[in-house]
Amino acid sequence: MFLTISTTGTPDRPATDLGFLLHKHPDKAQTFSTSHGTAHVLYPEATPERCTAALLLEVDPVALVRRGKGKGRGGAPDSALAQYVNDRPYAASSLLSVAMTTVFKSALRGVCKALPERAAAPMPLRIEVPALSARGGPELVHKLFGPLGWQRVKSEPVALDEKFPEWGESRYVKLLLEGELRLADALRQLYVLLPVLDDAKHYWVAPDEVDKLLRAGEGWLADHPEQQLITSRYLSRRWGLTRQAMEALELVRLAEADDTEIEEIDNAVAATTAESEAEPEADEDKPASLAVQRREAILEALRTSGASRVLDLGCGQGQLVRELLKDVRFTEIVGVDVSMRALAVAARRLRLEQMGERQSGRVKLMQGSLAYTDKRLKRYDAAVLSEVVEHVDPERLPALEYAVFGAARPQTVLVTTPNVEYNVRWESLPAGQKRHGDHRFEWTRDEFRGWAQKVAQRHGYETEFVPVGPDDPEVGPPTQLAVFRRAPKDTTPKDATAKDTTMKEAKAA
Repeated sequence: MFLTISTTGTPDRPATDLGFLLHKHPDKAQTFSTSHGTAHVLYPEATPERCTAALLLEVDPVALVRRGKGKGRGGAPDSALAQYVNDRPYAASSLLSVAMTTVFKSALRGVCKALPERAAAPMPLRIEVPALSARGGPELVHKLFGPLGWQRVKSEPVALDEKFPEWGESRYVKLLLEGELRLADALRQLYVLLPVLDDAKHYWVAPDEVDKLLRAGEGWLADHPEQQLITSRYLSRRWGLTRQAMEALELVRLAEADDTEIEEIDNAVAATTAESEAEPEADEDKPASLAVQRREAILEALRTSGASRVLDLGCGQGQLVRELLKDVRFTEIVGVDVSMRALAVAARRLRLEQMGERQSGRVKLMQGSLAYTDKRLKRYDAAVLSEVVEHVDPERLPALEYAVFGAARPQTVLVTTPNVEYNVRWESLPAGQKRHGDHRFEWTRDEFRGWAQKVAQRHGYETEFVPVGPDDPEVGPPTQLAVFRRAPKDTTPKDATAKDTTMKEAKAA
């Protein structure tokens, strides 16, 4: 199998810089051993104006069969018919991808100590693969490479036999890519997409393949329109690994959209808040903890509303989901959180993998951000935001508001948040300090009511406020609960500008 990489140069930037970037001298033909054959790197042309590097991989069919035994599909998609005579030595596939990691290891990482500025900058590239197995044909080739910045993607089908055109076309294509990209980006794309197009791998796909995919897909896979197909095929349709990779890519996408670090998004919050530290231990002689009282208040409000299909938005480690599962009147329960770590903990605590079919059919955990509208959240009876809003930056509250009240629009929405006035009653909480280090703010009763009433007015809801925990006559309860119920249509506010304003604020946030 064969691959060429060509570039053009100028007097200031000669094309032979390609040799520095690939860490292969243009004046030498080099040979490398791989697990299934021998790879050769040579330069058919190397001038300041134009330079071409060629990677030729000679596959040993015997080694391929011996090493492929017991590993997935035996190394060759058609091995059941012909173990020793097949297309593996000729058509680009995962064998070529693995050879690239051996031969162009530093180039794939974008590392070049001699010319670091060249490695970091786009350059004119022309990449040709004379024989590429493409299960999906030229159309799929364009779908995969088209969104990646190439100015030209040409995929020419190869006839089964030129002497017998009536036999039609084979599944192989001649690939040509032209455009200005970083060399490292181009190589990473090929590393992932060659086996994706072939829809086969010559080795067993282990869990570490997820990390390989994420590294090679950095900067382009998270936003690729064919992300799911790429991920599924690259991981040989191992659904557990595919789901893990898709969740990680969604986290990358959200972090990029928020212009923040992944660690700041995936910040599963441990239960170490001041209120939990100050809560008395529950026993027969002492009242229930505030967390338990909060869940009981939420459950009571949900039962009163008559809801059966419930969203737990910002479900964290699944404490409320677990309580909802105990009540059969809640027929569908969906926990949503931006943190993969929190969802993983929730899945373990709920023992989803050990659940019976009927019980597991009632619950679903999924990753999502409340800063964006999500069509998956529509048509539910109720949504709960329990101790969520205070973790959101104030400038992003309009986006959350529109995503929940404007787009999802459940019949009932329950929102709980700390009452900052009650903080003086926490003996373990220093004056002026918030209950949790991740809280962006904590509202007084008047502030929470003001926010809730404006939200209700803008989106056609009625509000009711319920104290949670001991209702202190001076500072009120420790937790505030607002119950939003969608108002009858004839009482929905007619001021259309309110909705428009919220949408604009959400988009700006």
